Amino acid sequence: MSNKSMNDPLHPRPSRLASLAPQDEGEGARRSNTLEGEGQLRLSSPHGEVRNGAKRNEASNHEGAWLRFKRAKTLRKNFAYHGAGLAIALFFLAPLAVTLLASFRHGTEARQPAIPPWPTNGFSLDSYRSLDSFGAGVWQHTVNSLAVSLATVVLTVAVSLLAGYGFSRYRFPLKNVLFVLVIATLMIPFQSILTPLFIILAKLGLNNSLVGLTLVYVTLQLPFSVFMMRNAFDAVPKEIEEAARIDGARDLMLLVRVLLPLVLPGVATVAIFAFLNAWNEFLAALVLLSSNEKYTLPVLMMAVRAGRLGAINWGAVQAGVAVMTIPCLIVFLALQRYYMRGLMAGAVK
Repeated sequence: MSNKSMNDPLHPRPSRLASLAPQDEGEGARRSNTLEGEGQLRLSSPHGEVRNGAKRNEASNHEGAWLRFKRAKTLRKNFAYHGAGLAIALFFLAPLAVTLLASFRHGTEARQPAIPPWPTNGFSLDSYRSLDSFGAGVWQHTVNSLAVSLATVVLTVAVSLLAGYGFSRYRFPLKNVLFVLVIATLMIPFQSILTPLFIILAKLGLNNSLVGLTLVYVTLQLPFSVFMMRNAFDAVPKEIEEAARIDGARDLMLLVRVLLPLVLPGVATVAIFAFLNAWNEFLAALVLLSSNEKYTLPVLMMAVRAGRLGAINWGAVQAGVAVMTIPCLIVFLALQRYYMRGLMAGAVK
């Protein structure tokens, strides 16, 4: 082509893009052919798909086996824990079961030692009838023990609640010294002050009285109870009390409506200890009481254990143990959810 034809406006010079277009179309066609060939190769080779599926199945099988192993391991661990817990529970419940079964043995069988513990001639209430023949009757002594124990719980909780609140929230001279003196009385053996207590009750006209015995039990329970309630109040943030005072609550209303629900675990702990100690106490009841109709259950049980004319009625002994155990179980099961929280109150600040 001459230079004239290239400069002629009727024959324009082709652009660079126009000269490259056929080459791009050829490359695009080659690429599409290549992709089609690869697709046909994939479609035409099923062994690759089979290998991929086998790998996926193998991975899923490994994962399923691992999950089954973990599940089996967890089940074995749970079974071991529950089995150990059940064995320990049976170990602790065995004495109670033996006592209850032995208390229902029949007639002359009940007078023999509890071997085997279960009734072999049928169930009977002969042991409870024999127990009722001792002293003033088992029900009279049970009522005495219940009256003394419940009164001890009420007075101990009331006094220790007020004393613990005072030691925790108020400032007064010699507060720490007085608190140490109260706690120091725990180190004094009860047997060493039994004679002075007897003389004091005789001077007050409370000797051979359930009221005097209750006051003695309350005195013995107060040091520990004040210590527990002081710790329980210390665990309550002071901001709650300050907010209640801003709202207009005064001391007694503040204690009953605001703080008492917060220290219920401590109150429950004090109540449990007071009831169990008053219910099972023997020496003070034996020394401070002299009337047969006023004795508590522990004193009756000592008479049953001593027997008559050297012969021990083991059925009556087992029946008495069952009667003494049931109220303790009821009180503890009713307040057990507060018990541990009450013991831990004030341990961490």
